[in-house]
Amino acid sequence: MFFSVTSPWSEECRRRALKIASSPDSAAPVAPQHCGARSRNAKMATDLGELLVPYMPTIRVPRTGDRVFKSECAFSFDSPESEGGLYVCMNTFLGFGREHVERHYRKTGQSVYMHLKRHVKEKATGAAGGAIPRRRNGKVFLDLELNRDFNGEDYEYEDEAKLVIFPDHFEIPLPNIEELPALVTIACDAVLNAPSAYKKQEPESWEEEIQVSRHARSLRQLDNGVRIPPSGWKCQKCEMRENLWMNLTDGTVLCGKWFFDGSGGNGHALEHFRETNHPLAVKLDTITPDGADVYSFEEEEAVLDPHISEHLSHFGIDMLQMQKRTENGHNTDNNSRPRVSEWEVIQESGMKLKAVFGSGYTGIKNLGNSCYLGTVMQVLFSIPDFQRMYVGNLQRIFDYSPLDPTQDFATQMAKLGHGLLSGQYSKPPMKSELIEQHQQKGVSPRMFKSLVSRGNPEFSSTRQQDAHELLLHIINLVERNSAGSENPSDVFRFLVEERVQCCQTRRVRYTQRVDYCIQLPAPFEAATNREELLAYEAKLKDAEENMRAPPEPVRARIPFTACLQALTEPENVPNFWSSALQAKSAGVKTSRFASFPEYLVLQIKKFTFGVDWVPKKLDLAIDVPDFLDLSRMRAIGLQTGEEELPDIMPPIVLAEDTRDNSMGSLDSPEIDEAAVMQLAEMGFPLEACRKAVYYTGNMGPEMAFNWIIAHMEEPDFAEPLTLPSMIDLGPSTSDSPMGATPLENSPPEESIAILTSMGFPRTHSITALKATNNNLERALDWIFTHPEEEEETEALSDMADTEPNDNAFSNSNSHSDSTLSQDRDSSGPRVKDGPGRYELFAFISHMGASTMSGHYVCHIKKEGRWVMFNDHKVCLSERPPKDLGYIYFYHRLSSG
Repeated sequence: MFFSVTSPWSEECRRRALKIASSPDSAAPVAPQHCGARSRNAKMATDLGELLVPYMPTIRVPRTGDRVFKSECAFSFDSPESEGGLYVCMNTFLGFGREHVERHYRKTGQSVYMHLKRHVKEKATGAAGGAIPRRRNGKVFLDLELNRDFNGEDYEYEDEAKLVIFPDHFEIPLPNIEELPALVTIACDAVLNAPSAYKKQEPESWEEEIQVSRHARSLRQLDNGVRIPPSGWKCQKCEMRENLWMNLTDGTVLCGKWFFDGSGGNGHALEHFRETNHPLAVKLDTITPDGADVYSFEEEEAVLDPHISEHLSHFGIDMLQMQKRTENGHNTDNNSRPRVSEWEVIQESGMKLKAVFGSGYTGIKNLGNSCYLGTVMQVLFSIPDFQRMYVGNLQRIFDYSPLDPTQDFATQMAKLGHGLLSGQYSKPPMKSELIEQHQQKGVSPRMFKSLVSRGNPEFSSTRQQDAHELLLHIINLVERNSAGSENPSDVFRFLVEERVQCCQTRRVRYTQRVDYCIQLPAPFEAATNREELLAYEAKLKDAEENMRAPPEPVRARIPFTACLQALTEPENVPNFWSSALQAKSAGVKTSRFASFPEYLVLQIKKFTFGVDWVPKKLDLAIDVPDFLDLSRMRAIGLQTGEEELPDIMPPIVLAEDTRDNSMGSLDSPEIDEAAVMQLAEMGFPLEACRKAVYYTGNMGPEMAFNWIIAHMEEPDFAEPLTLPSMIDLGPSTSDSPMGATPLENSPPEESIAILTSMGFPRTHSITALKATNNNLERALDWIFTHPEEEEETEALSDMADTEPNDNAFSNSNSHSDSTLSQDRDSSGPRVKDGPGRYELFAFISHMGASTMSGHYVCHIKKEGRWVMFNDHKVCLSERPPKDLGYIYFYHRLSSG
């Protein structure tokens, strides 16, 4: 609820401002003339004028674009409704609670503050129990958002404002028109009538401000036969599988631009626009029956495309069919019985849950589809490392905060952590108050959300988002803001060892990569109630065909052991190039833990797209254990008898004229035609069968069939077999494969420029890009986790002129047989390795059909009890729904 009431002296201020503007000496304050009170007020006006004269240069009138923080303290969650009220600096317009205003005065020397206080009283009730009618709410002139969750009609408000001059705390009640200088009166009036900082931002949400693109109506689409599958997308230039955009002119799928907050991609979609001038692109994972995110490269902003349904259907994406399926099928939140049941079970509806209060039991208010942020932050601040870093160092962080603490990540993290852990905003009811009637208020994360979502189009919107994506985003921000100091996100970091084997030569390659979360597959084929599921699917299909009501839904029950087994199963490597064969071949990859994190995060892969592009959540339950032992999944490294693949990069491919000369400059390949025909008889395209047999080295139809399953969603799946032409790299000095010249992995200059513009040395930036396959986000993470290598990299660059670099990729592909530990080689990422035994301490659950809708809650184990955090409500859990979680958090058990 908002109040926007003109202050009692607004008209007088305007009159005086006009008088000042027309006065020959506009700098001199002019007091209004009131005959009856002139002599009585003359001395007081003189006294106040003299008192304020030394501070006049520091008092400002808010200009257009200035944000006035008059509803929340920059360091705490104090507001005008708090006991001590709120102090607004008359120069910076930042707000401070009573405990923090002195700090700002000492740091900046700003002496004049406006003190705002809102008195809230419950309306008196009559004999019949109803509220006694009032003509108006006393004095209400503050434009504030109420920090209360009750019905405003049952309460009355009275606002109080005064100027306070530090350090003597001299108070000047407002309004005080006759006594104050004109500039001060105008500044006070402007502050009181300015919208709150966040109310001002709300209309700037892209959902409201977004404009129709001028290219939407006349967009020309190429008839190139491109059809976009509902999944399996990747950038056609760099293999990225996140932040992908499809150009609406030619259907190319490319990665988005890189943001300084670490999100985004390598900018290939923008490069494509510069090459082709095709202006519009749609973000693939945002397509729903309600619309999609569209960006105009030419207009350089997010835009609306009124013809988006028609433009998407050109590439095989039928939004009208999606709408029909969503309305008539079992994917909507309103009509789907399994979702209703899910809501009831996860929120423990129907149970009388006991509210809890005090330190660590403070809720986070939902700002409107912000529950994904609230649940993630509740879990993070239940981890001791985050508590020590931000709450344990609270005073130091606040004392050394910048002049605008609202824009400092460490300050806002400390503020939120203290708000959740201090118990100051989660006080139990008074003795005279019934527990059932006591309102849990919680803290509002408005300032925190504004900061962490800045520059990110997803999190800065008012739509629901994926809690898993936000978790990784917060970890990324923690990494960037912890350079050179303690980094609490170290507890999540671990190393994954990937073993890739060439199926034809049986030779292997071991690599390691950094990760923070395990995405756990949910194999439906392993469901213990598989027969029941098949029967349900048959009944559902029959009901849809005969326009009958759908049957009672059945939830798949999948053993957790089957999920772990699926995680460790070998998987086909798409477009695998064997350095031993120096040609494409079949490759399989397995992954193991090269180190175990102190805190293990498991995300259940519940969300997917149907074949008709309808986003859906898999309805499943997994018997997630309280205790987990992953010791058997530790990597064991290169084994005796294994032979490593040569460290040779793929050749450069000449794409032109490949259709007319499909065999390139090489002889026709040997292909087992019998195997080709056997696959073709199964209904696969002939050219796809030929490629499958060729790339699997004529190892039989079974291996070729696996290749087809892994590649059938690729755009060029059914195109003729094309062998790469080789650029002549000069005569080889050896006939062996090791004699081939490895190609120089030169990162793009644009990527190097971005990193160097952030202050990183050029040589260190190049090394980071090489070590991460030119992925900017991963390269920045690599730089922050390898600060000690900067000097070494510079030293090596000095030697580059005299010594050849024969091991350019050793950092990214290095492998060690030794057991990783906290004292591992300084050249590697910082990890906190230890035993692989864990105990569950928290999980986040999602209710709804998609990550872009629904609701999140979390359960955290505190003091041996499971506690449910549902927005601002915090209650003891009676039946924690551990089998329906989305993200699970484990902490490592000690070796004892």
